[in-house]
Amino acid sequence: MDEFDFIIVGAGSAGCTLASRLSENGKYNICLMEAGGKDTNPWIHVPIGYAKLFTNKNVNWLYQTKYDDGWVKRSMAAPRGKVLGGSSSINGMIYIRGQKEDYNHWRQLGNTGWSYDDILPYFKKAEIQERGENEFHGISGNLHVSDHKDNHPLAKAYVDAAVEEGFKANNDFNGETQEGFGPYQWTTYKGRRWSAAKAYLSDVKKKKNVTIITGAHATKIIFDQKVAKQIEYIKDGKINVIQANKEIILSLGAFNSPQLLQLSGIGPKKLLDSYGIETVHELKGVGENLQDHINAPVIYQLNKPFTVNDVYNNFFRRIGSGLEYIFKRKGMLSMGVAYAGGFFKTNETFETSDIQSLVLMFSTTAIGGAPHKYPGVTVVCTLLRPESRGYVKISSSDPLSPPEIAPNYLSVESDRQKLLDAIRIVRRICENKNFSKYVVQEEYPGLDKDSDDQLLDYLKDMSRTSYHPVGTCKMGTDNMAVVDNELKVSGVRSLRVVDASIMPTLVSGNTNAPTIMIAEKASDMILNSHK
Repeated sequence: MDEFDFIIVGAGSAGCTLASRLSENGKYNICLMEAGGKDTNPWIHVPIGYAKLFTNKNVNWLYQTKYDDGWVKRSMAAPRGKVLGGSSSINGMIYIRGQKEDYNHWRQLGNTGWSYDDILPYFKKAEIQERGENEFHGISGNLHVSDHKDNHPLAKAYVDAAVEEGFKANNDFNGETQEGFGPYQWTTYKGRRWSAAKAYLSDVKKKKNVTIITGAHATKIIFDQKVAKQIEYIKDGKINVIQANKEIILSLGAFNSPQLLQLSGIGPKKLLDSYGIETVHELKGVGENLQDHINAPVIYQLNKPFTVNDVYNNFFRRIGSGLEYIFKRKGMLSMGVAYAGGFFKTNETFETSDIQSLVLMFSTTAIGGAPHKYPGVTVVCTLLRPESRGYVKISSSDPLSPPEIAPNYLSVESDRQKLLDAIRIVRRICENKNFSKYVVQEEYPGLDKDSDDQLLDYLKDMSRTSYHPVGTCKMGTDNMAVVDNELKVSGVRSLRVVDASIMPTLVSGNTNAPTIMIAEKASDMILNSHK
């Protein structure tokens, strides 16, 4: 049997970071396991290629939420990366950290060491900020954070409209404050996606003390008493077992980390008994506390052919965009999911912004499907801190069966009300002359839908996820916590979870950068505990 000091299960944003940091001193042998394959698909590296990866089973788990879930009562796509780099290889590349208050709240919940002042150094440690170094940003890390090279007039129009309507301008959502409207930065470098695999594995692959196994689907953690010792996995149809002499670290994400724990006998005993799984240690919170960003799209038909729709639907524009990207690394193919947007409050009594808006330079009603035939833009209103909670649980004792994913979107009335208010605020911004000069009409929801009941029906039919699931192995001290503030799984030894599932509450923004931060901090904690 092959033996390692540390086995990291899952080579996504967290796993790649961990493999790099734990291997730096050369003292330890590391195994990094990934169920997917290598990141060789060319569309991974072309920024706009994420649209091509949305339904690609070779790089995507292609999960779906429960068909009768919550208030929405319909299934939604829940894509997760199944490839080196994980979801950082298929995401929209927006670099957002969240608000200071998010992390201070984690500390208030009893998680010592996780306040904003505690975690800021790890954001800076990870970063290569194109704009340079300051009190909020670093330049010596692994993750390139870049400005876009060509400003889109519609993105500028949206920011100008918001400022004219009384909102603040903000050039750095990851600086002193998040609130306001301005440009997004992307995890790209010289017009290419900069995934966690690009950031952290490029050098690791050359190290003798790191073994990377792709196509390895972890099926079970094997315990000796209550000490995590081995990982069982399937590769090429064969069952294999490897041993960890120090620790096993799960970095499978908010869906797969709780799934593997449950399959291994860690979770709610009633659930485990129902599938004939022997309980190693009962933890009621495994798979609970699922949170995700739900959003409402407002879609406009435009009077100028300068969107992705127009490139997609015109052969000659496609050729032109391809050439512009090949020779200049600019244009639509170099684009992250949004050039600009903002963070705002739906109620001035709120302490911080509760909505994120993004201007997507395309429109479609079929997620992952073809864009509309007309020039179109989607202004997304994302609910930052939903109160609705769902769950993830195994649907079978077969480790190859997908888990049941029930986010319970919009089940809390206040979540629904905030999205209704957000739609109306976005409409006001888009009716400003700076933006409206490009608008033919509002296609969805349509101006004929303005009452609460009409907009609630629209949310039932058209609300979307922003693909930021967290919380299912939450960090804390209460009886639903799964890991402690050092991310050690409660009740057992030599086992940690390091990924977005440990977040006790959802951060106010995209989750890739915070997940990398979590792994940067966890790496230090792990190394310190084995000095």
